[in-house]
Amino acid sequence: MTQQHPKVDYITSIPIAKKKDKITALGWFLLIIPATTFGLGVWQVKRKIWKEQLIKELDKQLHMEPVDLPDDLSQLSQMEYRLVKLRGRFLHDKEMLMGPRSLIRPDGGETQGGLFSQRDSGNGYLVITPFQLADRDDIVLVNRGWISRKHTEKETRSLGQYQNEVELTAVVRQGETRPQFTPDHKDGQVYLYRDLNRMCKSSGAQPIFLDAVYDPKAPEGSPIGGQTRVTLRNDHLSYLVTWFSLSAATAYLWHRQIVRRIPF
Repeated sequence: MTQQHPKVDYITSIPIAKKKDKITALGWFLLIIPATTFGLGVWQVKRKIWKEQLIKELDKQLHMEPVDLPDDLSQLSQMEYRLVKLRGRFLHDKEMLMGPRSLIRPDGGETQGGLFSQRDSGNGYLVITPFQLADRDDIVLVNRGWISRKHTEKETRSLGQYQNEVELTAVVRQGETRPQFTPDHKDGQVYLYRDLNRMCKSSGAQPIFLDAVYDPKAPEGSPIGGQTRVTLRNDHLSYLVTWFSLSAATAYLWHRQIVRRIPF
């Protein structure tokens, strides 16, 4: 008896390649994220270059020849960091202190000092004194310079308390807004920052603030001038690193999810 085998049909199947999935409109829209963050990174590069150039220009102004104090004091609002010459006398009875501050030495170095430092050699205050201009009624504020903690009382530096008319060279400065987390001033004599409104109200001065330059001939115990800091924030390096990092991360995610369709 002949055994019959079931008939088997062999069908050869050739896989047909799938058509590559197209990127949807939503996928293209999401590309905006890495593109935008990259653009912001490029913008911060330009801002960094601009800020560094501005700081150089302001520092250059500190070494230019001084000009006479203008008759119209309002012009000083456009002259920050310019050197000016002025003549008059100090009103020591209305003297104020600002600090604590570290000392900027004549060579440009800076001592370590601050709110919690107790070292007299590096920690002290700036002496802010109203200055009556000669041949006019205007009074301006002059930062005469730095003193240590042990010289905060006027009697300890009597040789530097000029009573006669003097001529000064000083740097034009602007007022400051209250820095974040900075407490209020201790009293009407010690200030934590250049609060022109309160300083002028208590002294009767115009809202003009000048930093006296360093005077090597000043008597011993006098405030040490030359305490000008070019205070322009330059955080653009950290900003551009942040934006470029976000751009790289989001570009990688976009390529993985939208182009290659690789799930996490």
